[in-house]
Amino acid sequence: MIGHLYIVTAPSGAGKTTLVRLLLANDPAIRVSVSQTTRSPRAGETDGQEYHFVGVDDFLKKVRNDDFLEWAEVHGNYYGTSRSGIETDLLAGQDVLLEIDWQGAQQVRQVFPSAIGVFILPPSLDELERRLCARATDSLETIARRVAAAHEEMRHVAEFDYVIINDDLQRALQDLLAVVRAERLRYAAQRQRHAILFEATTR
Repeated sequence: MIGHLYIVTAPSGAGKTTLVRLLLANDPAIRVSVSQTTRSPRAGETDGQEYHFVGVDDFLKKVRNDDFLEWAEVHGNYYGTSRSGIETDLLAGQDVLLEIDWQGAQQVRQVFPSAIGVFILPPSLDELERRLCARATDSLETIARRVAAAHEEMRHVAEFDYVIINDDLQRALQDLLAVVRAERLRYAAQRQRHAILFEATTR
């Protein structure tokens, strides 16, 4: 059975990381793909958990070797997803989740057109700016740049299958869980998962 590939995208500050963490806690059948990045670790981040932190030269060498399923430069840093790791997991029947931006999502769909896209929106740009300020990790200049980038990113929301507005964390989590449940209940997925039952119904 082929696993499902979920793509979760959101502008910085929309709550994507928190929602994905809660999703994984509620549904251990999903494995999150750990991306590689050239940015420095933030406080509390561990190499191999949130990201694989690599040097720029190492990252660009992997780009030249076509090792990434998708990669992009975001806010001056590089991010990429291992191609071989994703393919191996999916062929083994493992559901995999990617936390990537809209550019990465476009690249992934070229290889996996059946990937399920979920875009997480903040309730408003004002609320997004408030959340970024509350982090107290970026300068005002960086926050202003992220808000402007978010506005551009949100223009691509129509490219995704599902949209979740994160104005209430628990409600947004239930929406994300519902997306996963719905995809697993599709005819093709159920036929693969319960092949013997479906064969019996056609006799």
